[in-house]
Amino acid sequence: MPDILPPLKPIAIKERLSILFLEYAQLDVLDGAFVGVDTIGVRTHIPVGGVACIMLQPGTRVSHAACALAARVGTLLVWIGEGGVRLYSAGQPGGARADRLLYQAKLALTDELRLKVVRKMYALRFGEEPPQRRSVEQLRGIEGARVRETYKRIASKYGVQWKARNYDTSDWDQGDLPNRCLSAATACLYGVTEAAVLAAGYAPAIGFIHTGKPLSFVYDVADVYKFETVVPVAFRIAATVPGNAEQQVRHACRDMFRESRLLQRIIPGIEEMLAAGEIQPPEPFEEQVTPAIPNEKGLGDAGHRG
Repeated sequence: MPDILPPLKPIAIKERLSILFLEYAQLDVLDGAFVGVDTIGVRTHIPVGGVACIMLQPGTRVSHAACALAARVGTLLVWIGEGGVRLYSAGQPGGARADRLLYQAKLALTDELRLKVVRKMYALRFGEEPPQRRSVEQLRGIEGARVRETYKRIASKYGVQWKARNYDTSDWDQGDLPNRCLSAATACLYGVTEAAVLAAGYAPAIGFIHTGKPLSFVYDVADVYKFETVVPVAFRIAATVPGNAEQQVRHACRDMFRESRLLQRIIPGIEEMLAAGEIQPPEPFEEQVTPAIPNEKGLGDAGHRG
């Protein structure tokens, strides 16, 4: 029997709402719709294909059907702590494309190429070329000093008393207000950035500056945009000393992502960073077996299923 409905065509990441936060709800697919069902049974329709990243806070449960639909349309599900101050896990929506994964790995594993990419990240982040004849380790040291000064400068602009970036992952409530706001803001940025990295077809774990963690490349990319986006938001909220700081930070980040069109910039930005290596993606080996049934070209981004 032929399918009545046409195949799903994912919306490009840059055209989507950046993030959506959910708590105390059951995510499911009911009557063909992606819905959140609250504790008293009220359904709320969620346009899953129009959201880049859904942040799942404590009290949220997800059905198999909901996970499958989110994966098919390329929407990243991210499990976070209350207030968004911890990022526990993420459901990969489509996986890295093999050609882009090999390209990324070659850049990361070749010292000369890796240095070129790191220098480009530095230039994009600070708006100037880094010093010549410096190793990646030396550039990390220079970057660390610049980052500390940037935190101080932005905190001073908003009248926030700033000591240092300091937090305990096992006891978040003991952190001071500016650090809690920054943690909530960066969790938002990491979620959106991971969605963009996956949609572009790359691997979150293969980093150039950061290494050894599942989100190393996500941290690399997010750092390029951090000080122009979420850090000012975090300090602006912290300056008002609100009672619900983390919630206000999340809402402010959501609005800022939309107004700044951040998602429209991240994927081209990733390509620009990697292009600094000045190599082409590796060609397939002659002996490799090509797909028996080639995938149809979809309307989504490179890393999407569908």
